[in-house]
Amino acid sequence: MSLHAQDDPALRAAQEERLRAVWKPPTGLFFRWTDTNNNQIGVWYTLTAFGFMLFAGVLALIMRTQLAVPDNDLVSANTFNQLFTLHGSVMMFLFAVPMFEAVSIILLPQLLGARDLPFPRLSAFGYWSFLIGGVFVSGSIFFNAAPDGGWFMYPPLTTRTDLSGLGADIWMLGLSFIEVSSVAAAVELIVGVLKCRPPGMRLNLMPLYAWYILVVAVMILFAFPPLIAGDLLFEMERLLNWPFFDAARGGDPLLWQHLFWIFGHPEVYIVFLPSIALFAMMIPTFAQRHLLGYPWIVLAAVGTAFLSFGLWVHHMFATGLPKISLAFFSAASEAVAIPTGVQIFAFIATLWAGKVKWSTPLLYASGSLAIFVIGGLTGVMVAIAPFDWQAHDTYFIVAHLHYVLIGGTLLPLFGGLYYYWPLITGKKLSDRMGRTAFWIMFVGVNLTFFPMHLSGLEGMPRRVFTYPAELNIGWLNLASTAGSYLFAAGVLVLVVDLCLSPTRAKAPRNPWAAGTLEWLAHPEDEDWGIRSIPLIESRYPIWDQKDFVAKVDEGRFFLPDAEEGRRETIVTSVLDAKPVSVIRLGTPSVKPMSTAIALGGVFILTTYHLYLLAAICGVVTLGCILWWLWDTAEIPEKPEKPIGHGLHLPLYISGPAAPGWWAMFITMMADATAFSGLVFGYYFYWTIHPDFGAGFDGPGSGAPLFALALSLGSWAATLAAREVHARGSVTVARTLLIGAAALAIASLFAGLACLDGLDPQAHVYPAIIWVLVVWTVVHAAVAAIMQSYTLARSIAGRMTPGRDADLRNITVYAHFFALTAIVTYLTIGLFPETGL
Repeated sequence: MSLHAQDDPALRAAQEERLRAVWKPPTGLFFRWTDTNNNQIGVWYTLTAFGFMLFAGVLALIMRTQLAVPDNDLVSANTFNQLFTLHGSVMMFLFAVPMFEAVSIILLPQLLGARDLPFPRLSAFGYWSFLIGGVFVSGSIFFNAAPDGGWFMYPPLTTRTDLSGLGADIWMLGLSFIEVSSVAAAVELIVGVLKCRPPGMRLNLMPLYAWYILVVAVMILFAFPPLIAGDLLFEMERLLNWPFFDAARGGDPLLWQHLFWIFGHPEVYIVFLPSIALFAMMIPTFAQRHLLGYPWIVLAAVGTAFLSFGLWVHHMFATGLPKISLAFFSAASEAVAIPTGVQIFAFIATLWAGKVKWSTPLLYASGSLAIFVIGGLTGVMVAIAPFDWQAHDTYFIVAHLHYVLIGGTLLPLFGGLYYYWPLITGKKLSDRMGRTAFWIMFVGVNLTFFPMHLSGLEGMPRRVFTYPAELNIGWLNLASTAGSYLFAAGVLVLVVDLCLSPTRAKAPRNPWAAGTLEWLAHPEDEDWGIRSIPLIESRYPIWDQKDFVAKVDEGRFFLPDAEEGRRETIVTSVLDAKPVSVIRLGTPSVKPMSTAIALGGVFILTTYHLYLLAAICGVVTLGCILWWLWDTAEIPEKPEKPIGHGLHLPLYISGPAAPGWWAMFITMMADATAFSGLVFGYYFYWTIHPDFGAGFDGPGSGAPLFALALSLGSWAATLAAREVHARGSVTVARTLLIGAAALAIASLFAGLACLDGLDPQAHVYPAIIWVLVVWTVVHAAVAAIMQSYTLARSIAGRMTPGRDADLRNITVYAHFFALTAIVTYLTIGLFPETGL
């Protein structure tokens, strides 16, 4: 297609009709549930996360009402414990992280000039997992079964079943299920940013929002898996009495704190950086100029992410750590203020240098920065160990946390809501109601949380359901309660504004006169997203590229048609965004929802100790996954297709150029990080206990090394199968896959043989060996399933020497399986008993 072919109105109309037919959403309630268009999924995700936020806010109001006056008896101590545990858990796990993922699923395709993200069905699976897990955890409070050990669930009070009820299992297994959805979303977002950018959008031309989301999604890969590892140890102690946190049998409750806060402190920046990303989109628009300091902001975002993983111990200053640890983590906690300050000052400088158009979204951005800075200053205070010893577990920490989270997450999201509502719905929200809501919330935040600094310094401990009048802090608590209701009134005004939105007139296209790609969205709500995928030459193409919007609308760029009636977008190279291929996207399907329901059954039924039914659900989950995957990596009807301007791109690619390969690699990075949390546990015990393993017969070195040899044999056979298959030796490759699966199964049994004579209930030494070995043999079983699946694909004609994505993808898994086996079997074989 030449550039001038689009001068024919009839041709343009025909192309638009084909696009409209392909991207038209399903009709009927059930079929809309099966939609996998990321725009639709993102809207559902956003509304669900917003609903959980309102639910958690109601819980907070009940708590503040209880604390309004001394010696109040509105709720019991047990109910109060459930309230604050569920409030914190819902806000962090069911609102803050899912909300940023939901907004990103909506915005990223349009910001990147893509028709959709590469794995829309994965987004749908993540949403359904989030919804099922969220309802399961949140609904527990209506049955007096909510968790009551705090959103951090410190052992041993929570691991002892005689001291904590079913709520601890609901928290642990329900949120573990939700963490699966978070990792799934991270995979989708990372691959989307790296592989689905429009031609010409090099890394240094990406919108800052995409940079922030890339950084945060990578953080999720390294922050959430250690918590998943901790969850595994936690549940093994609760369900099977394995003593990971029982000091009487060699365990240590501090291991949980380490694994939890390795997740917990990066989590603060995981929810903060996406909100800063919204500033990075809004501020240039309202300053009407390019953002100053683009490379410095990118480096600052990366630096913030890096430093955030070195701060977790400042939550543990009161646990009796060595002084050198206190000094190191105190310095790191203060250093993180530097990259944060770089970002804030870059935004201020941009406003200073531009011609500012004040608006409701910018009002929220400015106010939230003011509140966040107050929280940041108190954060520097608690980073100093002697001060932290005084303020630890007082309401001073509650005030600091909420200033950071409300200023750094909640208010920016509300600003982004006012900014992007016309993009999502075609309607603007009310400026008058938006400003009214902001000022009510701004006063309410400060009235609620500033007095908490004072009550904390006066000695009021956090997580208490009442307090005596003799403390003379009743007036401070009454002020905080009044402020909380004032803040809730501001949120109510915002909710009313949202509800009135459908009655308002359509907003003009790009009502803020922004310069970035997302505002190419057409007010007529066409479902295909972007009309044609553009060639990018600047960071603000709407401002800088001549006739840019008209050319996109007229289909003068790439992939302006859907000739074969398929949902498609362009895949580009990671660094310089050169076109690589056309990828065909998943269509509406019941498979993601079915898989999420089956997997949810595994977690929920395990909570109630219905292990047989849980195992059946596990088998169903595996069947759903294989059913889902069978239709992927299809061999197209032709090798390539024209995308315009004389370019022809392949319809099938495999290996490192393919999104599927990247998805496997990123998923395995998350898997390896979770495994490293378990290995950390082994060496943690080995380090703190000089007699670790003394008195127990370990597995020795023979059995582990034999299991390792079998595992490496399976890995080598898979690698060889990939190489000979690429040369056309299909029969040899199939034979090697059979051998690889057989060796993987043999390594499974050899690994289990290492556990002979080890009682995991007796001491933490055999227990941690059991966990490492079981983790490894489960991966061996998965390897055998993957190898068998790939063999079946080859036999069915769905994989050929030139179309070998399945084989290349399972080879990535084989590499990580081999690494897992090496670490596990060398660890238990060479470090079996005593520290050196």
